[in-house]
Amino acid sequence: MPDISDLIDFDSLLTADERALRDTVRAFVDSEIKPNIADWYERAVFPLEIVPELAKLGVLGMHLKGYGCAGRSAVDYGLAGAELEAGDSGLRTFVSVQGSLAMSAIYKHGSEEQKQEWLPAMAKGEAIGCFGLTEPTAGSDPGSMTTFARRQGNDWVLNGAKRWIGLASVAKIAVIWAQTEEGVRGFVVPTSAPGFTATPIEQKLSMRASIQCDIDLTNVRLPESAVLPNVKGLKGPFSCLNEARYGIIWGAMGAARDAFEAALDYSKERMQFDKPLAGYQLTQQKLVDMALEINKGFLLALHLGRKKDAGTLQPDQISVGKLNNCREAINIAREARTILGGNGITLDYSPLRHANNLESVRTYEGTDEVHTLILGNKLTGVPAFR
Repeated sequence: MPDISDLIDFDSLLTADERALRDTVRAFVDSEIKPNIADWYERAVFPLEIVPELAKLGVLGMHLKGYGCAGRSAVDYGLAGAELEAGDSGLRTFVSVQGSLAMSAIYKHGSEEQKQEWLPAMAKGEAIGCFGLTEPTAGSDPGSMTTFARRQGNDWVLNGAKRWIGLASVAKIAVIWAQTEEGVRGFVVPTSAPGFTATPIEQKLSMRASIQCDIDLTNVRLPESAVLPNVKGLKGPFSCLNEARYGIIWGAMGAARDAFEAALDYSKERMQFDKPLAGYQLTQQKLVDMALEINKGFLLALHLGRKKDAGTLQPDQISVGKLNNCREAINIAREARTILGGNGITLDYSPLRHANNLESVRTYEGTDEVHTLILGNKLTGVPAFR
């Protein structure tokens, strides 16, 4: 059955296999996530017990081929991401950190030994990974990172700090990016290594059912085999960030759709002045405007997904999707809350939770401002980052 927000027969653009995958992930979210997410969000916990279930769904590193990964298409990955984020942004973020960041870094840039050691276990959910790029004073400008790795004999010694690192306190391995005398390099760091400390960031107003951490690296000694051998420079982490940004294009629209559906259902049931809210012109305008942007957002996501599968997707096109769909999704979630009135500030309803989460989603993997400048550079040929 098509989504109530689907005004254009979007399903006709998908294959039977794509619809089946989406429906499988949606059923999991409906049965296992939505009944519990308010409690998890209020208590600020990420339910690690669902990790094996996510592995059984095949969504951990699902776009990677071999090593126990599902080898699904970019469109499949996007559809799954939309359904996961309809449950909660923290759920899709887990899949993104695990698959698009940590696993992709090893898959794209690691040695065969690193791939064999980590990717099968990560695909099964037996090992959780994290991706350490952002620092306390180096977010949008990762080139200014101060974490440094120096050679000492045959070893490397890492010192520095990372911030807002998803899953770090529950991870077995961390992909850490550091400056070296030969440029930025990536390191596969066991979190049990002496000198590695991950501390969850608490008292968050957003992404509460998710884990973000500070990482401290104090004389973390690593062998040469810890280096990701096949990349030097920021193109390494950026190639992984583009995978995560692509997933956000779909995920944000999943959150928007869920917020819209909550508002639509409420508007049909809530009586004011002797008729349902849905019977008022202002309410219908809000609902129509939200539905139009959801339809456009999913069309954009699908177009970019088809290009990604064809190997023709460009980084600036990912910025189009990330900027537009995050911006529209947060507007939709906020507008949906207005239909719910005062009840909308409770966790009985999803829109404000989605809006709070989307404040993080629009910030990580490139802020609105950064993606605007990427596209401004594309249009004008004049970089305006500094």
